Amino acid sequence: MAVVFPFVPRPARLALKARWSRQLFDALGVRLRRTGVPIDGGLFVANHISWLDIFAINACAPTAFVSKDDVRNWPVIGWLSANTETLFLERGSRSAAVRTKQQLIERLRRRHRVGVFPEGTTGDGSGVLPFHGALFQSAIDAGVRVAPVAIRYTDAQGCRSTAPAYVGETTFWQCFRAIVFASGITAHASFLPTLDAGACDRRHLAHRAHGAIAHALAVGLTPSRWVQPDANTAVDTDDDLPDALPSGSLPTGNPNPAPADSSPA
Repeated sequence: MAVVFPFVPRPARLALKARWSRQLFDALGVRLRRTGVPIDGGLFVANHISWLDIFAINACAPTAFVSKDDVRNWPVIGWLSANTETLFLERGSRSAAVRTKQQLIERLRRRHRVGVFPEGTTGDGSGVLPFHGALFQSAIDAGVRVAPVAIRYTDAQGCRSTAPAYVGETTFWQCFRAIVFASGITAHASFLPTLDAGACDRRHLAHRAHGAIAHALAVGLTPSRWVQPDANTAVDTDDDLPDALPSGSLPTGNPNPAPADSSPA
């Protein structure tokens, strides 16, 4: 990261990020299964279960993620995040949020992949939490498509695995150990049909992305069997940008400080 990543062309950096992510899955003994074809650039939006989600997407489609600003101060992980094209959102600062939003729009206009978790926190994988709509405005302003990604984890029997879930008061190391000691975990990353950001406002766009991901997770559809869900079935909360922060730090309700070592957001 220190002596190679900053000095090689961007295509090489993306290839390195994908390779490192695949190597992490190999080291953890977790299989990765992809369905669908990721687009070359756009706003990637996914449900959020674990810190492993980021690597699942990066292994398939190297992406710059948006993270909470406090991750920047984490030991080791903060440095890794800052040096892998992460965009940081500062909570409670309107001016900083506006600057970050402009950086996000500029990257999208350059046809980069930028990833966000619109739930704003992690869930246990049993469903999809409401989506915040604010960051969808960036896709509208940049004139790019929105790419929903459905993430789920299964065990050796093909049932939903809770081992990777980074929720509640679970610490990073507890989550890490649960993944390592569980056998037969498969991470599924389904890249769903993209959405036209220019066809609706950010609230409706968030509804459609939420509905697409929730529908895919509920019925286990692959893109080849996709049926567009009714957008009215999705749930949305449309907040201002500083409050619509994708998860990248602690899980829901976790009172513990940032871990001494983690995985990059």
